[in-house]
Amino acid sequence: MTMTRREAIGHVAGAGLGFAAALHVAGGLSSPGAQAPPIPAATPPPGDPRFPMVPSWKAEFRKLGPDVFAFIQAGGPGVGAQGVSNAGVLVGDDHVMVIDATGAPLHAKALIAAALQAAPRKPIRRLINTHHHGDHVNGNQFFGPVEICSHPYCRQEVLKAVPGTPRKWDKREGWADGTEDRKLVPPTTTIDGRMVYYYGDMPVEVRFVGPAHTYGDLVVYIPQYKVLFASDVAFFDVAPFAHNAHVGKWLETVDRILKMDVDTIVPGHGPIGGKKELAEMAEYFRVLIPEVRKRYDAGLTPGRAAAQIRLGKFDNWIGPERVVMNTVRLYNELRGTGGPDYDVEGTRRATEEYNAILAGRTG
Repeated sequence: MTMTRREAIGHVAGAGLGFAAALHVAGGLSSPGAQAPPIPAATPPPGDPRFPMVPSWKAEFRKLGPDVFAFIQAGGPGVGAQGVSNAGVLVGDDHVMVIDATGAPLHAKALIAAALQAAPRKPIRRLINTHHHGDHVNGNQFFGPVEICSHPYCRQEVLKAVPGTPRKWDKREGWADGTEDRKLVPPTTTIDGRMVYYYGDMPVEVRFVGPAHTYGDLVVYIPQYKVLFASDVAFFDVAPFAHNAHVGKWLETVDRILKMDVDTIVPGHGPIGGKKELAEMAEYFRVLIPEVRKRYDAGLTPGRAAAQIRLGKFDNWIGPERVVMNTVRLYNELRGTGGPDYDVEGTRRATEEYNAILAGRTG
């Protein structure tokens, strides 16, 4: 790679991707290599004029400690990069660890270039996949022969998706040039519990915290610098995805993190924040849950429930239409029919009804 750090960040800034497109090219919501689920894009609900829109944030490669870096992809109103994810880079004595592979060729190559800029003479030898979603694992193939670590559930889901992986990446500006062969590479090492690596005198704790956003979530904790790479356990200024989640246990995970000795949290999506921002994300669900339960108890369908629900300031976050899939997920938890798999058919039906109601076609 000869890309400079400035060029790498430029690639990230140009990697705009809308929500509907993200479902298609990021590798799907339930399996990394699959085609998009057969559901229409949900119509965003109206914003709440009582609250400001969230600000946009820029792409950056930020130093959080002597050997700790966050790779942040741009997003926010008008940026159109809601489908791209953040990552991390940790530098050891003789090699580099990368946290998440991003979701497409140009994203992964920009991340690799940034890592090489941070440690020019040290190879990348270890890659952590925090969970199985395509925007975190689809870039695995570009890291070459490295140890890829994940929770066993993540490895299992990636292996399921491998046979359906397309042979070529679709050409898309800021995403892929269309000439790249596509190969979904599964993790080779699994962590079920807690693993501590030592990078010089810096302990790096990889912890299983699921089920939360998925049933195989890992986070990476750097106690020496009070930094947590939370991946998709944290969404800042971005509506969280709960399609593969257990929302109740996700909130329990957030509560545990809030008790940790952490100052800086790198989310899977959104700008760098801390405990305040993580608590605010939890508030999204704590506002949504009673609204869903009220309509579930009244016998409303998930689509009609989602069309009625307004979340105040959270309607001004990026991706407010995710209220549909999140409502479906909460309905399934209330019915006792939750589990790790994404309810594609239930979400399709709910989205169609929700869109019809917002368009004024039904009462």
